[in-house]
Amino acid sequence: MSNYIKRGKKQVNKLYLIIPIVLVIALAFGGAYYYYQFMITEYDFSNRLSILDVDTRITPIAKNLALPTEDDINVDDISSESIILAGGDGSLIASKVATKRMYPASTTKVMTALVALKYGNLTDEVTVTEDSVINEAGASLAGIHPGDVLTLDQLLYGLMLPSGNDAANAIAVHVGGSVENFVKMMNEEAKRIGAVDTNFVNSNGLSDENHYTTAYDLYLIFNEALKDPRFANYAGCASYNVTYTAADGSQVTKNWRNGNRYITGQVAAPYGVAVEAGKTGTTLAAGSCLVISSANDKGNRYISVVLKSKNRADLYDNMSKLLMKIDK
Repeated sequence: MSNYIKRGKKQVNKLYLIIPIVLVIALAFGGAYYYYQFMITEYDFSNRLSILDVDTRITPIAKNLALPTEDDINVDDISSESIILAGGDGSLIASKVATKRMYPASTTKVMTALVALKYGNLTDEVTVTEDSVINEAGASLAGIHPGDVLTLDQLLYGLMLPSGNDAANAIAVHVGGSVENFVKMMNEEAKRIGAVDTNFVNSNGLSDENHYTTAYDLYLIFNEALKDPRFANYAGCASYNVTYTAADGSQVTKNWRNGNRYITGQVAAPYGVAVEAGKTGTTLAAGSCLVISSANDKGNRYISVVLKSKNRADLYDNMSKLLMKIDK
């Protein structure tokens, strides 16, 4: 019996030695995985096409679009952190660290609208749920409340014009069955169109360290959204009068105004350029952001993205400088 006890004690002692070693190895692998997934923000962009080719889950449609180089081009006068300007013919006109992971803020809602238009029915009546309640200070809202009834069409105006985070969640629950499932649909759509450096964790763009995109990916997403002509109805509308039924049965009438100052005429685009549609985004982490589509006098179209400007004035100054690079 005593020998059995001694052997048992030896085995226990061995376990005490093995367990710390296993824990150290696990932590090392875990740390390496975290670094690879979330800390690496840039890579050799020439690898993107090979990624699109090898991963059969991704449709390599990005091959026909502008492809940033490793070097910044034509942006000496741009102070915003990350930008891209591309022509409708797939030509690259300007870019600055266009593959760096950035917080998208409410430019996220371009993907929200894209997925809603693809899988939703605009005439559907949507009853707003508790998931739409947003308590974060300073969050942009359409002003809808649980129990209110709107059509999906109306909610898309509430999403894109006042940048309603509450409207984003109402859309997500209606189209996806839950916010979580809708976000899964957003990520699947991002990978399908080649936006392989994008990950969404919500439908509205409120800050989260795991919610990110790149200027290039946002260009791909916006380009895909524009393929549906209905998208421009929301992204290019200056203001919209909405009437819907409140939870108590009364009729509510509101005016939603677009936050894009080019669309509302508060900021003039450079001579010879017309801004047709776009989406703004602003949080402390993301700074001031904007993605727009525009056209020159010849009818040639362009998409431009500016991420992380220091403030709104800087955002429009940099975007206008970018638009001046368009061939008139």
